[in-house]
Amino acid sequence: MNTHYPSVLLENAVNEFAKLPGIGKKTALRLVLHLLRHDNESVSHFAHTLARLKEEIQYCNCCYNISDTEICGICADLSRDATTVCVVENVKEVMAIEKTIQFKGLYHVLGGIISPIDGIGPSDLEITSLVERVKNGEVKEVIMALSATMEGDTTNFYIFRKLQPYDVKVSIIARGVSIGDEIEYADEITLGRSILNRTPFDESYKLVK
Repeated sequence: MNTHYPSVLLENAVNEFAKLPGIGKKTALRLVLHLLRHDNESVSHFAHTLARLKEEIQYCNCCYNISDTEICGICADLSRDATTVCVVENVKEVMAIEKTIQFKGLYHVLGGIISPIDGIGPSDLEITSLVERVKNGEVKEVIMALSATMEGDTTNFYIFRKLQPYDVKVSIIARGVSIGDEIEYADEITLGRSILNRTPFDESYKLVK
């Protein structure tokens, strides 16, 4: 046992919390001690909630957003514009864009972006399913809302090329989000304007070149 910890159980719990992103050993210890101060019922409820999250969470069969059902609430909402699909990297971006209350279409969650250095290629992402959605004919515009990084731009261009054979407009959010910025950290006003002021992708790509 590490002499810094009076209990192996405490040490093990701290090590598990420290595996979470952004959580160091000091923060992990503070969280574990916080749980220990609560009664057994509260801690059991906490553990049960996490277990249910892992066991019962689903991914929408249409857009791959996190959901409690096979089709998420956004895709099931008939008031949304099904002809417009916003492509994002992860669920966090869906949440960020929804907070702007500026976008009324649907989403498509890729589950990441193309990053050869991390071993992530097109086949690891939900790109084929996006092409299938477009091929079905209902989608008239695809808005690329990936982070303004080299990996994001690479993914944008790859998808643009894949969608060229189809009668669909491909646009990209205005670069009000600075180069290198992550979509989820953009403020709501900037992000909302970036979506409203989107530009055709081919024109955007010429400007980048």
